[in-house]
Amino acid sequence: MKRYLILILSIYIFTIQANAQKVGLVLSGGGAKGLAHIAVIKALEENGIPIDYIAGTSMGAIVAGLYAAGYSTDEMEQLFRSEQFKFWTTGKIQEEYRYYFSKSEEDPSWLELDLLKKADKLKILPPTNLIPEEQMDFAFMEMFSSVTAINKGDFNQLFVPYFCIATDVYNNRKVVLRQGDLGEAIRGSMTFPLYFKPIEIDGSLVFDGGIVNNFPVQDMKELLNPDIIIGHNVANNPEKPDPDNIMAQIENMIMQKTDYTIDLKDGVFMETTFNNVGLLDFKKIDQIEKAGYETANKNIGIIKNRISRRISPDELQQKRRQFNMKKPLLIFQNVQVEGVEDAMQRKYIIQSLKHNDNIIDLKELKKEYFKLVSDPQIKSLRPVSRYNPETGYFDLHMIVKQNNPMLIKFGANISTRPINQGFLSGDYRVFKERSYTLSTNMYFGRFYSSIKAGARIDYPTKIPFYLAGYFTLNRWDYYSSTTEFVFEDVRPPYIIQNEGNFRLEMGLPLNTWGKLTFGGSVSNAKNEYYLTESIKVTDTPDHTKFDALAAATSILSNTFNDKQYPTEGISSCLSFNYISGKEKNIPGTTSNSITSQQYNHNFFLLKGSYDRYFKINKRFTFGLMAEGVFSNKKPFSNYVSTILSAPSFNPIPHSKTIYLNNFHASKYLASGIKGIFKLSDGLHLRAEAYGFAPVNEINETSNYMAVYSDKTFSTINFMGSGALVFQSAIGPISFSVNYYEKSQTKFFAMLNVGYILFNRKGY
Repeated sequence: MKRYLILILSIYIFTIQANAQKVGLVLSGGGAKGLAHIAVIKALEENGIPIDYIAGTSMGAIVAGLYAAGYSTDEMEQLFRSEQFKFWTTGKIQEEYRYYFSKSEEDPSWLELDLLKKADKLKILPPTNLIPEEQMDFAFMEMFSSVTAINKGDFNQLFVPYFCIATDVYNNRKVVLRQGDLGEAIRGSMTFPLYFKPIEIDGSLVFDGGIVNNFPVQDMKELLNPDIIIGHNVANNPEKPDPDNIMAQIENMIMQKTDYTIDLKDGVFMETTFNNVGLLDFKKIDQIEKAGYETANKNIGIIKNRISRRISPDELQQKRRQFNMKKPLLIFQNVQVEGVEDAMQRKYIIQSLKHNDNIIDLKELKKEYFKLVSDPQIKSLRPVSRYNPETGYFDLHMIVKQNNPMLIKFGANISTRPINQGFLSGDYRVFKERSYTLSTNMYFGRFYSSIKAGARIDYPTKIPFYLAGYFTLNRWDYYSSTTEFVFEDVRPPYIIQNEGNFRLEMGLPLNTWGKLTFGGSVSNAKNEYYLTESIKVTDTPDHTKFDALAAATSILSNTFNDKQYPTEGISSCLSFNYISGKEKNIPGTTSNSITSQQYNHNFFLLKGSYDRYFKINKRFTFGLMAEGVFSNKKPFSNYVSTILSAPSFNPIPHSKTIYLNNFHASKYLASGIKGIFKLSDGLHLRAEAYGFAPVNEINETSNYMAVYSDKTFSTINFMGSGALVFQSAIGPISFSVNYYEKSQTKFFAMLNVGYILFNRKGY
């Protein structure tokens, strides 16, 4: 009887101990491969295996942190499949937050470098990270601030207790993050060097925890002491580097070796291996999760034998629901700025975000945040929120890094056509209560050369506005050669256009994507050309000068994802110009006239355009564009000068580099369609076709004069292009075949690296 009682008591004690088992889950780093952790958690939950503690490093820290914050595996999957997550990993701004008002005038730059003056010496500061961090920083604040509010900075008070590992850059040592802002802790743990910018936590600059400990099993034992540990690993230590592989050598120098094992007495070790998944291959989520799920199910029998305690999916879901109901809404009241010393600078940033409103909700804050991100004065902008239980609102701490005052940009265009050019620009930026940008640039090349200097002042009032002024000199040199494969024919044999202008402009924002501008310009255009193709060595060209004053207003919008060869977004323009000027023609030897002539011109020019891309599916995008111009401009002194002074239609990059008299008119309608097939994130095929219909065609008379046709829409001219485009880090690399309906050569092939962009003309 006594033995029987002892046996019953032993079974009872064993049952209590088994039921009291505490389970810790440890997740390794591994980039995109870490998505397999989600499938492992899903398999554990489906089998009723409890997770009482959770920890991770790098990608493991993200998945573990989401779980600890109350996210279900379905919600995690939805997040990592979303377009929003794609923007985190690329740093690109989604279309609805692309703030057109703050954009500078477009240029063909490849690389931006800050200049820092220190000890009377100028130092060039290269970029510190490949992927802009603003998208990710805001997302982490958005997802984790409410959780931090209810756990009061104690990670033991999360849905399940949590910690993650980061690396102290200066001391090259492990940092265990168990308290503070949850979003900041996760952000610090996954900040992979060169890809993302490090952040400062408790006075230490931290990087990816995988540098020192990519699988924190020992930390789980020491800090939380679970009865059993389940570990899932998707990473491995760096392999011995090849003498020619510099990246592998750097990885070996940076990454410390990690012990990817668990003692059998401590728990269960699982590992999922991949051969063809890169660090940022998040698009392979289905393949990755399938592998993780298979790994978990292979080991689920062992896990069940080691862990007898169970929690039903319904019970777990109820617990998660109760936890999430405690999260307060993200509504912000006070804004504090860290990282700038000047009071006027802080006022500028606060006013840009709040515009004197008492409170601001998350949707409005996000819109204003990305507006401020686009400000050229701001280098980085990291939002951290703190819940204020007395007010029920969040206080927003903006950790700001101001751009260095001096910025230089380099660029070029390299082509199989004679349009090669270099580009150099410099900006000097200052902001106090207002933002000031002084800028200058220079293009140098055989086909196009230019110099521009000017300034812009931004005022962060309730309705922001800017004032800008620029002085520009432009020169285009169209010429021909006997070898049409390299040099396209033009008519006449050469045309040289020189143009100088001084522009003043005031701009006001229209929502996020547009702006309204008012301005005026003084311009001087000088065109040099022949009126006939049959010329002698002794012949001299005609010269036409046009000095003009112009007043203009325009409504512009642009959400394109790229400056050239975009694949998403909308661009539209409606502008009205009134021009008053004097034309002076100095005839050359091919002209019928022998005396100079002068004419006064007063005319208006109304132009509208609309260009939009429609995403049909993951691979195919369809585009539509339309453009129209209406002007009462009279003909100039001859046919060529009339054509050169008339608006042109050139929607294809290549068309901006050749003289196409068939696509100039004072009044016209034009439209086109575009088909884009996406081969990968940066590579696509595109086909474009356009029709151009002059309302009244400009015709040439027998004595080289210009007359407008009496017939309306008497001709339609077509152009088209097929191109293979790769959007590289320095700009588009394209191979295109282009067609134009014109005399002589109609097809042109071009391999081009860089942007075909020019400084603006006066009107």
